[in-house]
Amino acid sequence: MSSEQNAKSMSIIVTKGALDQAYPPFILATTAAAMGLDVTLFFTFYGLNLLKKDLNLKVTTLGNAAMEMPMMGGHMAMPNILAAIPGAGALTTSMMKNLIKKNGVASIEELREMTVEADVKIIACQMTLDLFDYKPEDLIEGPVLGGAATYIEVATKSDINLFI
Repeated sequence: MSSEQNAKSMSIIVTKGALDQAYPPFILATTAAAMGLDVTLFFTFYGLNLLKKDLNLKVTTLGNAAMEMPMMGGHMAMPNILAAIPGAGALTTSMMKNLIKKNGVASIEELREMTVEADVKIIACQMTLDLFDYKPEDLIEGPVLGGAATYIEVATKSDINLFI
């Protein structure tokens, strides 16, 4: 069998734009592309923020009851109430960025660049662009503009479809 007959494809809908939620789609996309899959990412709603040229990603503890950070030799759960305290978001974001750097994990900018270099097809949701009053020039080079129909056309032909 030729590699074309064995080719697989994967599509991912990316809807979240927080720092900690930005890792899974880029890691899965670059890994799948390295394994020979044709990969498409569809960035919509808050996920579209991950395509902006200037990233200012933050971590939020709100709604993330499973969030634990390594501290003082153990793991400390970050209670949802932290989200209501002024400066807590900046603190948890700083803690996460330090943890990422300390462990040699690639930044979102680096992962995004690797995604583009791996020839992953990137679709930026036109409706979301319009809804949030973004301009195509606010985004990195490379994404094509499309909508739900563009994504569904890809998804119906994909072997793997993920929603992140």
